[in-house]
Amino acid sequence: MDASLDGIQAVFLDLDGTIYLGGELIPGAKAFLQRCNEQGVQRFFLSNNSSKSVTQYLTKLHALGLEADEADVLLSTHDLLAWLGEHNITQTWTVGTEGMQAMMHEQGIVTNSETPEYVVLGYDTELTYEKIAVASEHLHAGVPMVASHPDMVCPSPKGGLPDVGAYLAMFKATTGVDPVHITGKPNAGMILHKIRDLGLEPEACAMVGDRLYTDMAMATRAGVVGVLVLSGEATMEDVNALDNDAEQRPMVIVNSVNELLR
Repeated sequence: MDASLDGIQAVFLDLDGTIYLGGELIPGAKAFLQRCNEQGVQRFFLSNNSSKSVTQYLTKLHALGLEADEADVLLSTHDLLAWLGEHNITQTWTVGTEGMQAMMHEQGIVTNSETPEYVVLGYDTELTYEKIAVASEHLHAGVPMVASHPDMVCPSPKGGLPDVGAYLAMFKATTGVDPVHITGKPNAGMILHKIRDLGLEPEACAMVGDRLYTDMAMATRAGVVGVLVLSGEATMEDVNALDNDAEQRPMVIVNSVNELLR
């Protein structure tokens, strides 16, 4: 497999660091999406960033001049909601944005319970000390924690910003507690359910992203083609440091999506 992605019928596209960086499109991203349409390749936007709701993501994509609807956006919050539903969890103390909490409320999940069954941790860009303090108190009292994704940093034009992985390290230092489960990438289920819905085989799909430990690891676990773009977090030095059989090793490496489907 090379950058032409010959035979690929669907691509799952990371957003931060892959399609855009901060508030700017990656150069050539819009033309790449146009090539997807012209070549009949289905494309879906996939993000571990749980700070925004689907509606907020669509607003951003539309503002950048990209076409997308609700069915095109897959978030780690969806995976989190599925996990909470499977375990019949309705009472939580959630460290998360209003957008994330709104998606939880739509599923009947309380996010500020005084007697939570779980502490839920998302990428909270509206973080307050009260949220941290109350979460810590619950963790000290034995309430388990689940996190939306493991990303250490969120890419930005001025460098990586603290993400859920960094928050987890803080709670570990404060309470000694690790999450019982982390949803989102690199869990293969993040995309396999969609691939099944499409009636496709995993090998006919590609995951395009900028992170080795989430995007590429998930690609390997799901059996899809892993395409690493160097427009975000990972560098060639990071790739070269991997063992040959590491699950994070990509099958295709390009500078950006601008090189794909040509």
